[in-house]
Amino acid sequence: MKILLINPPNSGKSIPEEAYGIRNIKMIFRGEPLSLEVVAGNLNGHEVCIADLKADPDALGDCYAALQPDVVGITGVTCEANAMLRIAAEVKGRSDPVVVVGGHHASCDPEYFNRAEVDYIVMGLGKLSFRELVDALEREGTDGDIAGVAKTDPGRLLSFRPRRYTTADLVDDAAPRYDLVEQHRDKYVMSGVGGKAGFVTTAFGCTHRCLFCSIPNMTGGRYLSHGVEAVLRDMRLLTDVPLIRLVDANTFGDAKIAEMLGRRIIAADLKKHIVADVRADTVVRHPELFRIWRQAGLAAAVIGFEEISDERLAQLNKRTEVATNVAAMAILKDLGIRIIGDFIIAPDYSAADFDRLEQFVESHDIDLPLPAILTPIPGTPLYEKWQAKITIHDLDYYTFTNAVIPTRMPEKEFYQAYSALLEKFIGHLKH
Repeated sequence: MKILLINPPNSGKSIPEEAYGIRNIKMIFRGEPLSLEVVAGNLNGHEVCIADLKADPDALGDCYAALQPDVVGITGVTCEANAMLRIAAEVKGRSDPVVVVGGHHASCDPEYFNRAEVDYIVMGLGKLSFRELVDALEREGTDGDIAGVAKTDPGRLLSFRPRRYTTADLVDDAAPRYDLVEQHRDKYVMSGVGGKAGFVTTAFGCTHRCLFCSIPNMTGGRYLSHGVEAVLRDMRLLTDVPLIRLVDANTFGDAKIAEMLGRRIIAADLKKHIVADVRADTVVRHPELFRIWRQAGLAAAVIGFEEISDERLAQLNKRTEVATNVAAMAILKDLGIRIIGDFIIAPDYSAADFDRLEQFVESHDIDLPLPAILTPIPGTPLYEKWQAKITIHDLDYYTFTNAVIPTRMPEKEFYQAYSALLEKFIGHLKH
């Protein structure tokens, strides 16, 4: 079959820009469409094309005309859900291919896509289930009964079998199709970290239950690790890329596997700089692990510090404390590993809260602080908790840079304070 996979364009909207002319807040996503490269890797025997509309907004027309696809797969996060539907309607109007949607929003809120322009919804990890769907369509002309895949039925609630994800869903023997976006490689960069970057995954999912996070929805709350050799293979495939971004929610979720991988990277002498996500409590429990990874090339660690008070961390069900975060920073700094710190700006922040966050960051020498606005993504515990408070329901604004519930401060002052914080933290990354 001929299969076109589509990464939607940057489509998020910005309240501070539209309402107040504040232009340094709008979120722009960069980086390759790894989820589509991974899915494509398990489609051997089929003709596959990836249209990355973030790298080339005009790619859809050329790719569609050249391929004339039988199946179109579209991925996206919450702020791209409306763009996904617009693309689905557009391709349906061209030659009526089978349209399949997947990704984070489809996994969190599949009913959102239960519409006429969509034929199937793939929830969670799609590498194996999408292949199973394609094979069923080719073999029988029907979907069969595939766990984790729903056939749309507009006007009625979706009916499908939940999928119990296992390491089989990772399909370790099928490498990502990095070659399908090679023409855009120079556009995949991490500003402020190391420039040109390639994406590799070592694991999927998370066993923690932070209120704001959509990642557990991808694997039913399980943590699944790729085999060490599969990760090394993928890193080697990115031959001309000096920086590897490991894009897992927690690369070190299984300390034993992480140690094996670190030692194998050292032995392989890949000579790559590495950026990876880690929980602060993992650093504190396993400092020796990070000595190994520093030797393996770990240049920067991304840590979700989120908040700077134990009370607010508990409210988010983060399962860590400020003292642990500070201790983790000390360990990483001692090893010469840069710290990229994710922080959450709650809509109920006061001017004093903004000041305290600024002072915390400056006093702890965090290399790249990244503050985002707490956003209730549909399908997360936070959404259930805040649903009655939400005043902005247009998903285009769910970019983590807009407050979709009322702010404690006057709204303009809130965004001005947020903008000023960004200027101080990441002014050199302005888009």
